[in-house]
Amino acid sequence: MGLAVEILGLVLFLGPHVFVTRRKERDALISGIGRGPYLGLFALISIVGLVLIGYGFARYRAEGLIPLWYPPAWTRHIVEALMWPASIAVVAAYVPGNIKRTLKHPMLVGVKTWAVAHLCANGDLGGIILFGSVLAWAVYDRITLKHRADPGAPPIPVGGGRNDIIAVLVGTIVYLALGFVFHPIVIGVPAFATPAFGH
Repeated sequence: MGLAVEILGLVLFLGPHVFVTRRKERDALISGIGRGPYLGLFALISIVGLVLIGYGFARYRAEGLIPLWYPPAWTRHIVEALMWPASIAVVAAYVPGNIKRTLKHPMLVGVKTWAVAHLCANGDLGGIILFGSVLAWAVYDRITLKHRADPGAPPIPVGGGRNDIIAVLVGTIVYLALGFVFHPIVIGVPAFATPAFGH
């Protein structure tokens, strides 16, 4: 049951993000219902999908993992190591500086790094479906960016080294919050060797 809910959530969350790459269809929908309703519908479906992914994955874990392979214990250190630059890359997408200038699409770089890291340490069916689906979308989205003629959303002005410092500091805070707070409390699994808050 949990796995089915997770998959439904992935369809609802990734579906609108794939639809965005279909520029003609997207523009036709915006022309038909208006930009405001389109953005609202996009946000609503994505949020519902995200909630279902979280609920379904937690339910799936509670029902019992379906192992496909058994990653060595040391692979958790891959996640710990890669999640720090992944967090910085995601923040750099919103505080653009030299990091964004170098990576071009830091959000997708961060998402792909997150997915690859977790695929290394998760050998169960639900985890592979979750992280593999997100990785496939991120790769697909990056490929389509090379063929889009329109600029998409208005670009955020790119700054310099000051923004890079902010991205590193905020990204580090996000990394620690994910590891010490979000992961043990929401996911139920400690991300680091010593979990926080007695979990």
